[in-house]
Amino acid sequence: MPPVLLQALLILVYSWGLATSFTVIMSDSGVPSALIDGPQAGFSMNNNGARTDAREQEAVYDIMRATGNDWATDIPDVCRDRWHGIECMPDKDNVYHVVSLSFGALSDDTAFPTCEPARSYISQSVTKLPHIKTLFFYRCFDSNPQPIPAFLGQLGPTLQTLVLRENGHLGPIPNELGNLTRLRVLDLHKNNLNGSIPVSLGQITGLKSLDLSWNRLTGSIPNFSFPELNILDLSQNLLAGPIPPSIGTSRSLVKIDFSRNRLTGPIPESVTGLTDLILMDLSYNRLTGPLPRTLGSLRSLQALILRGNQMGSTTTLPFDLFDGMKDLMILILSNMNLHGLVPESIGRLPNLRVAYLDGNRLNGSIPTNFRELKHVSELRLNDNHLTGPVPFGREMVWRMRRKLRLYNNSGLCYTANSGFEDVLHSSFDSGIGLCETPRPSLSRTVQHFSTING
Repeated sequence: MPPVLLQALLILVYSWGLATSFTVIMSDSGVPSALIDGPQAGFSMNNNGARTDAREQEAVYDIMRATGNDWATDIPDVCRDRWHGIECMPDKDNVYHVVSLSFGALSDDTAFPTCEPARSYISQSVTKLPHIKTLFFYRCFDSNPQPIPAFLGQLGPTLQTLVLRENGHLGPIPNELGNLTRLRVLDLHKNNLNGSIPVSLGQITGLKSLDLSWNRLTGSIPNFSFPELNILDLSQNLLAGPIPPSIGTSRSLVKIDFSRNRLTGPIPESVTGLTDLILMDLSYNRLTGPLPRTLGSLRSLQALILRGNQMGSTTTLPFDLFDGMKDLMILILSNMNLHGLVPESIGRLPNLRVAYLDGNRLNGSIPTNFRELKHVSELRLNDNHLTGPVPFGREMVWRMRRKLRLYNNSGLCYTANSGFEDVLHSSFDSGIGLCETPRPSLSRTVQHFSTING
């Protein structure tokens, strides 16, 4: 498939508490173009009368000089004698036009032109490329910090992907970027941008990925409605106020990351309409309870991360909250001031791998059906008020070893001949002791029966 049909986007996906970079390919084949889809390599083939638009070639020379790549001016034809990082397409008259420019070393295997650290900048000559679809600058200006140029808004008729990632950009996001109405990908990750998120970005109704993470943005999240949006990452900013209810209108979302901001109020009920959502990370904000019962309708959800939100002194976990989340693999609810019982619905999650419920005020016993969690590799229940015998068998405890954390629950114990003591003789230390009088945990059954029928 010709690369012009593909737009490469770096996104961050939560994995075991760390941000991992990878590439998502997004098609732009549905966008009308006067250019002919043709081969992107081997332009030295015998094309009768083929040539590169002279004005665009001069513009590329200017752009390359601005990034410290003066060598490019020695290339007779920037499209037909091209380098990695430039893509061109012919029109019906066999004239080649520049459709993509990329700068910055993504890896040792990526040969995009790098930027000269001390003096690089984005040349205004990019506005002389009337067919440009992709602009990609990665770690190009961090030694020469500068604002995002407002003239990029002039590329509205054609630009589909704008990636200005880890460039050290200063100042606010220009309102003029709202003129990029054909944009599908906007990635401004990890700069030094401040000010509020421009309301003008709401004009880009076909946006599929918006990443403004790791900046210093303030103010509230606008009431955006992006019907085609898949990725929304506003993490690691200084955003305040509530999560707007309009989030529920972006029904194509697969990832929401608002972590490490100053957001307040409850999780809006409207999120339950996001039936394609795979990851929701709202951790380390100032959100309050109660948790919407209808979170269970997020049947595609694989990772739910809410830790670090002090939900309030009366917030509990509804007993059936997780019954609809059959795909859930990662559940992080640490340090949320949660009260009440551990829901048995967690024990009915067939794909659960990681569950953190530590640092809360949960009481009662550990549900006996937790022993059925065949795939769990990490379980944290430490620093709660749990009581009664631990229901895990030898195989489950050995599987988790040090990743099973039960300490600082003064009422927990293990029964004799359960196999738990075999593990304790190793280097593993659970922080709990042998039950003095082993007996069935009747209180747990009564508590859950009362809750269900209350």
